[in-house]
Amino acid sequence: MINYKQLHHFWTVARAGGIVRAAERSGLAPQTLSGQIATLEAELGVSLFRRQGRGLVLTDTGRVALDYAEEIFRLGDELEEALRSRASGRTVPFRVGIADVVPKAIAWLLLAPSMNLPEPMRIVCREGKFDALLGELAIHKLDVVLADSPMPSNMDVRGYSHTLGESTIGFFATPALAARLKGGFPACLDGAPLLLPGGEAAVRGPLLQWLDAARLKPRIVGEFDDSALMRAFAEAGAGVFPSASLVGEQLCKQDAMVHLGDANGVTETYYAVSVERRLTHPAVRAISAAANKELKIGQEGP
Repeated sequence: MINYKQLHHFWTVARAGGIVRAAERSGLAPQTLSGQIATLEAELGVSLFRRQGRGLVLTDTGRVALDYAEEIFRLGDELEEALRSRASGRTVPFRVGIADVVPKAIAWLLLAPSMNLPEPMRIVCREGKFDALLGELAIHKLDVVLADSPMPSNMDVRGYSHTLGESTIGFFATPALAARLKGGFPACLDGAPLLLPGGEAAVRGPLLQWLDAARLKPRIVGEFDDSALMRAFAEAGAGVFPSASLVGEQLCKQDAMVHLGDANGVTETYYAVSVERRLTHPAVRAISAAANKELKIGQEGP
């Protein structure tokens, strides 16, 4: 069985980038750290570090061990924080990153189940670019990231993409704009002012392909990385805009938008990206379970 004290010494040295730095930070003697790591390597029968010049670098096995150590000690921190919060009656923080291309109404729909847990949660939302949020996830500043695409395979970040659900895509416009459009759907889109999500949105390509296949040439009058800003322009009557049909009823009732029709075959998929292959955080598990039930889909991928 692994000696977790020795594993913690290995983790400290790996994160510090060397034994001397780790000794300065931990207050332990370099000889102590070196001896503990040597014992761990001997017991496991592997080499975790190799010498490079005057310093140490991780071996391939060491990098694997560091990934697991990061998760072990992150879970330990979460356990400590959760137990202290329970003892003091404080709420447990749930730190969520939301890619800015994910519609705010969809983010709320996905996150709502985390607000109804027996253990009170304090949700902390961070919005930004998907890549930047994955960086925050990698260093455990976030518990999960919500996005419209899985984690890119070429990113040097250990993480797992959990499919939450999907929605068809519809086109919406203000009543005044809808009244000016000519013909039925989808012909009414030809020549119509159109607002589109930016290049980072996964649904942009399929939407453009759908328009091309239907021989429709709308006037693209705006492109937006931020879904909320696109919706604000649409509410001002600047153009027709695409949105998930999951929130279509809300758009029509609360925002007085008109549903023109759906882009058949075009869907938007939503993912929870975590550092865990199997979800353990209670809030993330609640989100996944509710999505599986309500959105009729729920698979995990690497």
